Amino acid sequence: MRIIITGNMGYVGPVVAAHFRRTWPDAMLGGIDQGWFAHCLFGLGALPETVLDFQVFRDVRDISAADLTGADAVIHLAAVSNDAMGKRFESVTDEINHRASVSVAKAASEAGVGHFVFASSCSVYGAAADGAARSETSSLAPLTAYARSKIDTEKDLAALDTDMIITSLRFATACGLSPRLRLDLVLNDFVASAVSTGTIEILSDGSPWRPLIHVRDMARAMEWAATRPADQGGRYLAVNGGCDEWNFQVRDLATAVGKAMPEADISMSKTPPADNRSYKVDFAKFRSLAPNHQPRETLSGAIAELRDAMKAINFSDRNFRNSDFIRLKILNGLVDQGKLASDLRQMVAA
Repeated sequence: MRIIITGNMGYVGPVVAAHFRRTWPDAMLGGIDQGWFAHCLFGLGALPETVLDFQVFRDVRDISAADLTGADAVIHLAAVSNDAMGKRFESVTDEINHRASVSVAKAASEAGVGHFVFASSCSVYGAAADGAARSETSSLAPLTAYARSKIDTEKDLAALDTDMIITSLRFATACGLSPRLRLDLVLNDFVASAVSTGTIEILSDGSPWRPLIHVRDMARAMEWAATRPADQGGRYLAVNGGCDEWNFQVRDLATAVGKAMPEADISMSKTPPADNRSYKVDFAKFRSLAPNHQPRETLSGAIAELRDAMKAINFSDRNFRNSDFIRLKILNGLVDQGKLASDLRQMVAA
């Protein structure tokens, strides 16, 4: 079995690669990544890429069929990866997240790849004023460039004329420990703040709903999607990735972190910015299609693992929201240093 992971040097990729290596020890695993976040390692230890058989450094916009020849499955993670980056690089978000993703899928089909797994997002549901949990048949209301790029990609993938089995996994908000940790995610932010400052800062009014999923559970879902037969969901499938029990209001997440670290105070913003991104998600379809690949992690376990890992390295950066663990900071820095152009293409030295 040969599997290629695009965007493997981000937050989710190292966890997926490690999971695949455990699941398929004899598989040929490869990664394709530009390497923007390669240095954003959390703690000590071997490079995550040591579990791979090969690593290619390439912009996702330049991936061709030749890069994917012989692969049984392509796991497509490469993206400008959150709302803040999508706002700062709006046109590039469409170019990379949408147009390049469709191009990679077409290249995979041309190369004879059997399965294409696209990391989509539950953010396509936007705001759910009625409070009802969103299923795959619910109306879509993307509020950000990032969310729009995901649904635009899904539409084009569904229209591809191919025998390749395509799965768009609409993942809940990621969380949990990774060798390349991100702290611009709500639960990870709360734990980092509690450890480094003794305060859990809620920057909204705490009421928005967020479905969460641990990165290890994301890897389990991708394992299923990389091998599912067409009669499990069809040749093209868009499905919510997560579980009903992980629908939380932001204030509930803060309370859970406070329970794990009672020495930390919970602070609510007195003038919270408006946050219309509030939605619960129904994961019944995923539960029905993939009963053996359901989420196994717990919220308390995710919090404790993050807390213990941070304390083990004496994490104390009170200014972590301006650190290398914030992806927008990295991209802004690379542009400011002249290493990336405004379209996030690598600059070539004269």
